[in-house]
Amino acid sequence: MNPVHSRFASRSVPARIVRYAILIVAGFILLFPVYTAVIASTHTRQEVAAGVLPILPGGELVRNYGSLFAGSAKALGVDAGRLLFNSFACAIGISVGKVFLSLMTAYAIVFFKFPGRNAVFSLMILTLMLPVEVRIIPTFEVVTKLGMGNSYLGLILPITVSATAVFLLRQTFLSFPRSLVEAAEMDGVGPVGFFLNLLLPMIRNEIGALFVIMFVYGWNQYLWPLVISSRDTLYTLPIGMNRMLASGELQAEWQLVMAVAVLAMVPPLLLMAAFQKNVADQSLNQEK
Repeated sequence: MNPVHSRFASRSVPARIVRYAILIVAGFILLFPVYTAVIASTHTRQEVAAGVLPILPGGELVRNYGSLFAGSAKALGVDAGRLLFNSFACAIGISVGKVFLSLMTAYAIVFFKFPGRNAVFSLMILTLMLPVEVRIIPTFEVVTKLGMGNSYLGLILPITVSATAVFLLRQTFLSFPRSLVEAAEMDGVGPVGFFLNLLLPMIRNEIGALFVIMFVYGWNQYLWPLVISSRDTLYTLPIGMNRMLASGELQAEWQLVMAVAVLAMVPPLLLMAAFQKNVADQSLNQEK
């Protein structure tokens, strides 16, 4: 029997009822803002701004979402399709870059012996103590001097390094027995073959979970894209949403703001659904 099912089966019926009741209430609390955003995106501005939000969907869904992609929402600066592309490019570039660089770094620190490797790892961990506000000005100066301002390369490359991911993968690699490395060496397997054929298949759940976390991190980027880009065509969805709220003396088009919020939720939810098995397996492995 699955250990999760056996753990639940050992509980009494009243305890299980209370448990599910708590889960239902917590799920309602978490999903209610999402439901509110979806409902608000289907009504007119007057209905949303009336003070009492309708419970049922309205008839403006096609018009509201169509205006975002048609570019008629002037507060966005560009159409929502461009913002979605920028956020997706930023999220994919950051997540792939972070996972790749973190894998290479953790693999080198754990399985290769070179002078100062512990010192290098300690310096990486020390960077976690520096807030983003401290690092953003030097990073901006370096990126602009390299000529990467107002470009996708400047948007993605400076934040593809993650000390947290290196730490997590290092701890995962340290859990592997030394006999595994020795057996691979006796079979004549080189470092590249050992990494590709043995390590990667064994940590696919960890990689999947890490990819999801880094994708959401990249998808929600606001400060760095705002600093490094001065063109509307490089803005991401969070920036577009903020521009719609800061509409000056004009009343914010809340139905369009909610529509952008719904669009911003869809890709992370789809990715989570695609990698749900990897994340669940990783959680079960941590419990064991």
